[in-house]
Amino acid sequence: MTTPRSEALSTPPAPPVPLAALLARRDLGLRLLAGSEDVPLHWVHTSEMADPYPYLLGGELLMTAGVLLTDPAHYVGRVVEAGAAALAFGVTPVYDTVPAELVEACARHGLPLVEVPPRTPFTAVARALWRLMAEARLYELRRVTEAQQSLATAAARPSPVPAVLGALASRLAGRAVLYGADGTESVSAGREVPADAARALRDLAGVLGPRPGGPASASGDGGGLRLAAYALGGGDGLTLGVATERRDPGDHTIAGVAVVLLSLLTAPHRGADVTVRDGALVRLLLGARPAEVAGALGPGPWTVVHASGGDGTPFAAASLAAALGTPLVETGAGDGTVRLLLPAPAAVTVQGGWTLGVSAAVEPDGLAAADAQAARALRRAQATRAPLVRHRPAGLAALVDPAEAAAHARTLLAPLPDPLRETLRTWLSLHGSWDRTAVALDIHRNTVRQRIVRCAALLDRDLDDPDVRMELWFALSAP
Repeated sequence: MTTPRSEALSTPPAPPVPLAALLARRDLGLRLLAGSEDVPLHWVHTSEMADPYPYLLGGELLMTAGVLLTDPAHYVGRVVEAGAAALAFGVTPVYDTVPAELVEACARHGLPLVEVPPRTPFTAVARALWRLMAEARLYELRRVTEAQQSLATAAARPSPVPAVLGALASRLAGRAVLYGADGTESVSAGREVPADAARALRDLAGVLGPRPGGPASASGDGGGLRLAAYALGGGDGLTLGVATERRDPGDHTIAGVAVVLLSLLTAPHRGADVTVRDGALVRLLLGARPAEVAGALGPGPWTVVHASGGDGTPFAAASLAAALGTPLVETGAGDGTVRLLLPAPAAVTVQGGWTLGVSAAVEPDGLAAADAQAARALRRAQATRAPLVRHRPAGLAALVDPAEAAAHARTLLAPLPDPLRETLRTWLSLHGSWDRTAVALDIHRNTVRQRIVRCAALLDRDLDDPDVRMELWFALSAP
């Protein structure tokens, strides 16, 4: 079978209109005699040539009154070969009815044949088609605009990656999946699809992969669904897969907006000064003090933030770092805590889905202490179920000589092993609450009681005495 020339030609900017929409116009009086009414019409063309093939681009509704029609079978074959979408035959002045041979030839080739009544001029049909195309174009623009707004709103939510995928799946009435570089499904949204369609979508996404210079998108069919895959920017090998029942005009544009947003949300925050930051890291590894390299990372002073929570996706920490405006983020803690370093004064605000502990602003030499402050603030936030807790200054404790305070603290707390010391610190910070201490340390409340009783015995102190509690708190807070 000859490939229609329309595959090699560009289609007009307006979306196609199904023949059914034109047939539904009662004022035109059109009647379908052969073929399907579901074919798309890209334009309309009128010709009375015996062989219209040289003048057709493909995808059009060809209109004729059959002035030079001598061999209907040959004529229809040439029209089909040219890639025309449908044939409209005008009754009178040449023919009183549509020739039976023409109807048979169109039915045999599967070419839709439409009868145009005498009272309907060809120009009325053309004008109706252009109007329908304009309406379809307006609908498409409105649909794309609304989808862009919906995706942008989703990108600003606390869990932006799942939100964007959910908005995309909703707008396309299908399923959206984000695949990792190894082909595993990272995040998904939308309705479930058959297993064979899911495999076909994963395989299609694998066609893109992380290869430099590879295709940016691919499409196909699988499991009775229309499939499309898009490579995300950033060079991390992430791909977006979309499965829908049909492919409407504007779908590719909507998916393109989602690709841009997801690329920004999932890519590491790497600015133009990434080489400088890498150089600072190398200097630290080679023995430089933090104070010697901090200037390359920012003006300082610095604030440390400890965070827990997020949406559970691999991109949650990067999204949090972007929201707080810092590229300095570390996710390697075994307990799932995310640590961030922000130049002060840092505008740390509550972030949906996260629990934050914020240190005081410090100079580079005080970063270790600030890290401990942020850790304590996070534990307090978790215990009190607050979304954000900031480290509070030492107050009266700052009036005591640090060296003398540290020496006294070492002597006072010497009988306590580290687990008991940490339990006592947390218990005192939570005003002696057994339940909240248990939550903060992730242990049973009876274990808390046993440890506090043991602390009192080893220290030989009455922990119900507020003066004792105050002294112990100062000792536990000493550097």
